[in-house]
Amino acid sequence: MEGQVIKAGLEKLLYTRLVPETTEQQLAALLRWAKGSKQTVARESGVSLRTVQRWTARKAAARAKPSVRHAGLIDTRVRARRQPLIRARRRAAAERQGLVVHTRARFGFEAGAGTSDDSRRRLLTVPVAGEVARELFAAWEAGVSDKQYRVILGRALGHVYFRAAGRRADALQVKLKEVDFIEFGLA
Repeated sequence: MEGQVIKAGLEKLLYTRLVPETTEQQLAALLRWAKGSKQTVARESGVSLRTVQRWTARKAAARAKPSVRHAGLIDTRVRARRQPLIRARRRAAAERQGLVVHTRARFGFEAGAGTSDDSRRRLLTVPVAGEVARELFAAWEAGVSDKQYRVILGRALGHVYFRAAGRRADALQVKLKEVDFIEFGLA
């Protein structure tokens, strides 16, 4: 679940307008980009023209729902075509300038003797370097698990917030355990 939250936060950073959520809205966007050509949408989706006609029928009773596989394909195509120049500019800016991470999450610690390593829920708003943005986007492209996202963010937030960018608590190892919500902004 957390990986989905982090991935959704990264996606929200890249898009300036919301991506259509329902399959019906996504099909309408594909048709708009294809200038109304159902044949083009059918060819790009790998289905027959008749299938696209059934998906986009005017009457709700006659309208068929795409299968889960086709709905995923439609979603992928819409997200790939939505605001490509804006996404590229915002990603480049994040990788160059860094990100501001606003999150409420549970952090665990491995520290020296005599200190508490109990996990605690914290609300943080901290800037992180562009290298972290590069790592997150590389992980996104690789399709990694939510655990890898938490490792990357735990290391970055631990360095900036808990170890004060290397000025204190050098031996403190921070683990990001749960993410309630996360938002990314450009630094």
